[in-house]
Amino acid sequence: MANLKDILYRVAVEKVVGNTAIEIADVAFDSRKVGNGTLFVAQKGLQVDGHQFINNTIAKGAVAIICEDLPSEFKNNVTYVQVPNSNEALAIIASNFYGNPSEKLALVGVTGTNGKTTIATLLYKLFKAAGNKVGLISTIKIMVDSQELATTHTTPDSLTINKVLHDLVLAGGTHCFMEVSSHGIHQGRTTGLHFAGGVFTNLTHDHLDYHQTFAEYRNVKKSFFDQLPKSAFALVNADDKNGLVMLQNTAAKKYSYAMKTMADFKVKILENQFNGLVLQIDGQEIYTKLIGTFNAYNLLAIYAVADLLGIDRLENLKRISSLENVDGRFQHFISTTGINAIVDYAHTPDALKNVLETINAIRTYNEQVITVVGCGGDRDRTKRPKMGNIASTLSNQVIFTSDNPRTENPEKIIKDIEAGISVENIKKTISITDRRQAIKTACKLAKKDDIILIAGKGHETYQIIGKEKSDFDDFKIVQEYLTEMNK
Repeated sequence: MANLKDILYRVAVEKVVGNTAIEIADVAFDSRKVGNGTLFVAQKGLQVDGHQFINNTIAKGAVAIICEDLPSEFKNNVTYVQVPNSNEALAIIASNFYGNPSEKLALVGVTGTNGKTTIATLLYKLFKAAGNKVGLISTIKIMVDSQELATTHTTPDSLTINKVLHDLVLAGGTHCFMEVSSHGIHQGRTTGLHFAGGVFTNLTHDHLDYHQTFAEYRNVKKSFFDQLPKSAFALVNADDKNGLVMLQNTAAKKYSYAMKTMADFKVKILENQFNGLVLQIDGQEIYTKLIGTFNAYNLLAIYAVADLLGIDRLENLKRISSLENVDGRFQHFISTTGINAIVDYAHTPDALKNVLETINAIRTYNEQVITVVGCGGDRDRTKRPKMGNIASTLSNQVIFTSDNPRTENPEKIIKDIEAGISVENIKKTISITDRRQAIKTACKLAKKDDIILIAGKGHETYQIIGKEKSDFDDFKIVQEYLTEMNK
C-alpha cells in the first residue's frame, strides 16, 4: 500500500479532480490487471488508447486514474489526475510505488545497436562470480539474483523494471545490469530510474521503421546519457563516431574504450581463432572463450565497467577469462564430421557484416561459408536489401529464408532481401521460405571444415508466422540435422 500523494512525487501534474490522500494497493496500465484499490494509468499506445477503458477499470475497483485527457464525466470516490505524458508519469509513479529501488543499488544501463545483451549478461555473470547478489534485465532473460523471470521486450515496461529492482533490493542485491533500447528510452520506460552508469556500444542501421531517421534514432540514444546524474559514469566506444556525440551534454563522468583510437581503456587482439581470443587489456594478456573482434570490444566494455565499479583489475581479468558465451551470440559447435555451425542473433546489416567478417578473418579459405538468413516481418524494410548484399558478398553460398515473418508475406520479404544482391553474386544464392528446410539444406551442402552461419534469430526459441507463435530453436535444429547426417 502507498499513499497517492506520495507516489505522485516528481510527476508533472496539470490538474487533479478528487482526493490525493488515499491509499493505493496496486498500479496498472493494463485494464485487465485492475483490481480493488488500483491506480490505473491510461496510456495512448500505437494501437490501443487506454483512455477508452477508464470506466471499465473503475467498475473493476480502480480508485484513481492517471490520464492525459480528463473524461467528460467524473465518478464519485475516484481521483482523476491529468498529466502531459502518461508514459513518463507511469515510470515515475512505478519508481515511487516500489520505494525508488534503483537508488538502493548500482544500476548500469547498456545501450547501442549491437552488443547490449552480451555486455549486460556477461556483467551479470562476472559480478555474480565475484560473490555479489546481482540482477539482469535483458532481451534473453530477467534475473533477480538466481531467480529467472520471463521477458518479452528488450526494455520491459516501467512497472516490471521497478518490481524487479524492488525484489532485487529485498534479496540483498547490490548491482543490476540492464539493456536500454531506443524504444524503451523513447517511450519513457527508463524515466525516474537512478543509473550508476551508462554504456554506449555502437550505432548502426536499425529500428528505422520506428524512429524514421538515423538522426532521430541517435538522438534518442543520446537522451539516455543526457539524463545521467553527476554521480554516474558514461562509458562510450570511441571507435564509433557517435561515441563522442553521446557525451556532448552528459553531466556524468566521461570515459571511453577503444581498439583503434586513443581511449581510457584499450584492447589489442593477439590471437583470433574459433576456439577463442587472446587479448591484451591494460598491458595484461588474457585468453577468453569468446570469438571475434566484436567480442573483443564487448569484453573491453565489461572490463571497464567492472573497473569503474571498483572490482580489482587482476581479479577482473581472471574472471573475464572464464566467461562463457551468451546463448545465440556467436554460439558455436563442431559436428563429429568436422562441420562448424554458428548461430547468431545478427539481424541488422552491421551485425551480419561483423559476424561474417569475423568468420572470414578466422577461416583458412579452404572451406565454404554457407549462410542462412532472413529478415523479420512488420519491421524496418530498408535494411533488407543491405542484408542481402552483405550475406551474398561475404559468403560462398547463401540461403535466404524466413525469420519471423509475422503478418507479412514471407516470399515478399525474401524478394526485398534479394533486391540487394549484385549481379555477380546471384549464382551464390537460393531461397527456401521454410526456415527448417533452409537449415536442413545448409547441412546437406556442407562438407568437412565448412562453416554454416544461421543468422537473425539467435537465442529465440520460437518463430512467429501470422499471429501464431511456434517452437523453433535454430541451435537445436542445426545440431539435430548434423547429428542425423553423421549416423
